[in-house]
Amino acid sequence: MTKIAIISIALGLAVMIVSFSILEGFRNEIQSKIFSFGAHLTVSKYDTNNSIEIEPISGPALVQDLNRFPQVKSAQPFARKTAIIKTQDEVLGVVLKGISEVGSRSPMRQNLVAGNFINFPDSASNDVLLSRKVADKLRLKVGDRVLFYFIQNPPRVRPFRVSGIYQTGLDEFDEVYVIGDLRQIRELNAWPDSLVGGVEVVLKDFNRLDPVAEDMYENLRYDLKLDKITDQYAQLFDWLQLLNRNVVIFLLLIIFVATFNMVATIFIMILERTNMIGILKAVGATDRQIRSMFFYRGLSLTVRGMLFGNLVGLGFCALQYYTHLIPLDPENYYMDRVPVFWDPAIIVLLNVATFATSLLAVLIPTYLISRIKPVAAIKFD
Repeated sequence: MTKIAIISIALGLAVMIVSFSILEGFRNEIQSKIFSFGAHLTVSKYDTNNSIEIEPISGPALVQDLNRFPQVKSAQPFARKTAIIKTQDEVLGVVLKGISEVGSRSPMRQNLVAGNFINFPDSASNDVLLSRKVADKLRLKVGDRVLFYFIQNPPRVRPFRVSGIYQTGLDEFDEVYVIGDLRQIRELNAWPDSLVGGVEVVLKDFNRLDPVAEDMYENLRYDLKLDKITDQYAQLFDWLQLLNRNVVIFLLLIIFVATFNMVATIFIMILERTNMIGILKAVGATDRQIRSMFFYRGLSLTVRGMLFGNLVGLGFCALQYYTHLIPLDPENYYMDRVPVFWDPAIIVLLNVATFATSLLAVLIPTYLISRIKPVAAIKFD
């Protein structure tokens, strides 16, 4: 029974550590992919038309105003323009997202799977980044040159070179966006250097998104609108919230099972030692002294179970983190391996919660000792 109790605590703690590490890994991995395309907040011209190509705004002045907010980490201009890519055999509609040289230092680099990031010379760069899906559909590879057709008056055609291929696993980006130089979109739209399509704002703390967005909205000009990334990609963030709820329910069930096993173990220990309890009471031992014996015995089992649980849980996480032992299908899970995120605060909290619930489980059955009579206990068989 003591071995069962130790194994129960160890497995419960190990599963909780692994569950939280993988959940945080999924959340951080998906959020980083989303943030590589869209920042926490997007400021653009207010327009009732929901077109991809939005009205231009003055970029330098707006960036300067946004950087005055203490919670803003960076503000980067961008612009979007719809285009049709035509190869010898295929035709595909895409959205060209233009970024500046400052934006080239964004987390977008982590999504590259082939080639190099866009090179920003003194003039407008002809380099573009295609997604793996777009490149496969058009049968393009790094270094190929391809024609982009822009439907405007008059229509424009521009040759671009595929400098790199990215992959996020998120269809919202991979099937739509091509990354290019912001100056190309300025030239196509005949904008001066001061105009941009909008400004993407990265905050120092994403958890303060709502209050910062409210404060920023109150201080923006009347002709500007502010979009939160949680609203732009609501389905993805709702899915992450659903994962959080499912894991919490799962963890509560694990804690309940581990606690029940500990209570059952202490009860059985008391029944097995009923004769000993009667003899101890007969020679003058108090209920408190006898309870403390079983309490410290249960404490010993808890500590040993937690030690093994940490070794198993953290060991599995380390193995997956460094070796990528368990792969995933990117088509269904947005990534090619099970992600692991190390959060010392969560690990400590799980250990504290396991220790507290186990001690409570040990204390409950020990109060049965006060109801045991010495004479009946000595005769107990």
